[in-house]
Amino acid sequence: MTVPSFEEMWAELLPVGRSAASGGYRRFAWNSADAECRAWFEQQARGRGLAYELDRNGNQWAWLGDPTAGGAVVTGSHLDSVPDGGAFDGPLGVVSSFAALDELRSRGAEFTRPLAIVNFGDEEGARFGVACIGSRLTAGVLSPEQAYGLRDADGVRLPDAMEKAGYDPTAIGADEDRLARIGAFVELHVEQGRCLAEGQPVGVAGAIWPHGRWRFDFHGEANHAGTTRIEDRRDPMLTYANTVLAARKKAKQAGARATFGKVAVEPNGTNAIASLVRGWLDSRAADERTLTELVEAIERAAAERGERDGVRVELTRESYTPVVDFDGPLRDRLAKLLDAPVLPTGAGHDAGILASAIPTAMLFVRNPTGVSHSPAEHAEQADCLAGVAALADVLEDLACQ
Repeated sequence: MTVPSFEEMWAELLPVGRSAASGGYRRFAWNSADAECRAWFEQQARGRGLAYELDRNGNQWAWLGDPTAGGAVVTGSHLDSVPDGGAFDGPLGVVSSFAALDELRSRGAEFTRPLAIVNFGDEEGARFGVACIGSRLTAGVLSPEQAYGLRDADGVRLPDAMEKAGYDPTAIGADEDRLARIGAFVELHVEQGRCLAEGQPVGVAGAIWPHGRWRFDFHGEANHAGTTRIEDRRDPMLTYANTVLAARKKAKQAGARATFGKVAVEPNGTNAIASLVRGWLDSRAADERTLTELVEAIERAAAERGERDGVRVELTRESYTPVVDFDGPLRDRLAKLLDAPVLPTGAGHDAGILASAIPTAMLFVRNPTGVSHSPAEHAEQADCLAGVAALADVLEDLACQ
């Protein structure tokens, strides 16, 4: 059986969902680019003689061996992107998983456990605002009722988007039976940062910082930009702008992260004072206490400024993930096997969501610039292939003993 190489798979997937204007990717949940990615995954699975399966939450699985046997070793990642994101975040893990399986077969490896490759749906949360929807539903972290209430920027409900794409939204929810059959999940991912040094193409994740997304609603009063006196204005844009600056200052003081990366304005007219500004805060810290105190400080700064501006401020927490310490024995086993450094990360991943239910671990492939969630995201081919070899070694150690 002839299967495509890592380079061939990468080249085939590379154009899917790519914007000619920005060079970045717009692979959002349940859109046409997502459908192409899903078709590609199924093709790779069936081309290798793997049993293809779509679970109740829209995640894709490719199985070698009996899925019901228990103790399965699973690898994979996601294929969706942030708006104008890079090529490597997610897809590198999926492509590397197929390539690692090919490598093990070329070695003549004899599997003693079932092996699966997975593509988790809507990891980035770019369309519906909640990250890792596929794995959150599977782990029971996101309830069906909460998922049904999610809407995209055009008002389309998540279940309606799934149904339009040909999937049944009535079945979504916790998948305890599936998780009970998994012995370990290992996710390979491009490094999002710059911790791996020269001569260290691969690292092992130690923990994920706690992180979340909060929506600030700044309620003001719409009015004419040219005729309304400054002292008569209730301009929510001023309160929003001050909050952005306060978030940056307080995050720096706390050694944490706070980013307003998305904003929506009503009525959004050039010659009109806004009536409402919505800003979405992404915040992360090394521990949960620091994160809580940081968000509270940003909220106080917003409320204080809002009082001066005549603007009412509301805060809604849309998602939250506590600190994730990856399975210690599994992490240490991988670090020893690969002679690789153990790294912290401020980025969330499906492996972090599943960590509360099953043993999980992560491998990072070096990113020479540290840039991520951008078209400039990059990993050298030699490092990618080193990641494939490392993942193959890990899977052989876990599934062939």
